[in-house]
Amino acid sequence: MSQTTKRALETSLKKLLLKKPINKITISDITDDCGVNRMTFYYHFTDIYDLARWACMEDAEQAIANNKTYDTWQQGFLNIFNAVLENKPFIKNVYHALDREQIENYLNTQTHELLMGVIEEQATGMFISEKDKEFIADFFKYAFNGIMLKWIADDMKEDPKYIVDRVSTLIHGDISYALNAFRKDKSLSNDKK
Repeated sequence: MSQTTKRALETSLKKLLLKKPINKITISDITDDCGVNRMTFYYHFTDIYDLARWACMEDAEQAIANNKTYDTWQQGFLNIFNAVLENKPFIKNVYHALDREQIENYLNTQTHELLMGVIEEQATGMFISEKDKEFIADFFKYAFNGIMLKWIADDMKEDPKYIVDRVSTLIHGDISYALNAFRKDKSLSNDKK
């Protein structure tokens, strides 16, 4: 029941965002539209921005689900773009209402999860420290998120598939190359991990 209520609150927020900016929406607006009381809202969220952050995380998690492999990462990344595009009024409001650090944290979490799935798959059988895997994921994460943030700032005009295809062309084979560059010889046990 908890997820159902959260989803209902999210739906009400997204509906209201079609009519007015997030800073003009009240908790009463959301609860009235949703048909629940204020205490129900506060049981799940601390404020409207908490609801907005949760909605972003949920949308992104659904977008990358089952797309965390080398063969499917492009689809996961495209799904994130498409989820953002489908929720354009919501995302634009959140983008302008929340500070950039919160938007970056949201994107970093989702993109990092997608990339780590790819890296773990590609690193199978290799001796690579977790620190090095994290470094590789961070490198690509910041590149992807920079592209995503610029696309949002530019009003999401460019076709997401075109962007993902260009990124894919640019980095084709680079994750495997990076893993091989960081690969350690198991016999060198004194190396820093």
